Amino acid sequence: LRHHGYIARGGQAIDATLVPAPKQHISKEERSQLQEGQSPDWSEAKSRQKDTDASFTKKHGKSYFGYKLSVSVDYKHGFIRGVATGTASEHDGHHFDEVLDTSNTGKQVDADKGYDSAQRREQLKALDLKDGIQRKAQKNKPLSQCQHKRNQRIAKRRAKVEHVFAGIRHMGGKHIRTIGMARAAVAMTMMAACYNLKRLASFLHRGVDAFYKAKPSKMQLRLQTAKG
Repeated sequence: LRHHGYIARGGQAIDATLVPAPKQHISKEERSQLQEGQSPDWSEAKSRQKDTDASFTKKHGKSYFGYKLSVSVDYKHGFIRGVATGTASEHDGHHFDEVLDTSNTGKQVDADKGYDSAQRREQLKALDLKDGIQRKAQKNKPLSQCQHKRNQRIAKRRAKVEHVFAGIRHMGGKHIRTIGMARAAVAMTMMAACYNLKRLASFLHRGVDAFYKAKPSKMQLRLQTAKG
């Protein structure tokens, strides 16, 4: 990307997506043994077919089993700039530091409310980055109208990272068919790399200038007309 001039610009959005894996048929007793660090009474062949690294989580009331892919995407070109992998049950914010791209020429850093914390806000301030993390309501302290509007503005910008996840899904589906964290990490990293290569090929084919300027919005055109 750097060779063709597509450096990270315009700020970034950080998010995570669930990557399902084949569900494992493990009894409660076997799962309890695994949690205690013991090995169930499995044959060598059966052990090789059991994914004991993947985990369960719930999202919007639906249960998922597998892993999680965290990324940062630059706003200017829409390329994935940072990648981190983990299991489905890990908190989204767990990999924030790993995917944060400090080389981005833009200071804006957007993320959903799952990443919100006072410590993270201080971290962005210390790095001279602009805090674009959505705020979440606290117990007995609902969000103000101003905070709601701020969250909505951030959500509109963050839509770019959802387009990236949709692009990965269209390339063959977000699904892991390997066994174990090590292989899953390689598979998810390859998903991100293939997405970038496909997008880069499209940019080169269309002759997209790395330093192109986006067309002004209707509102900007109206303001320019009014000033003129």
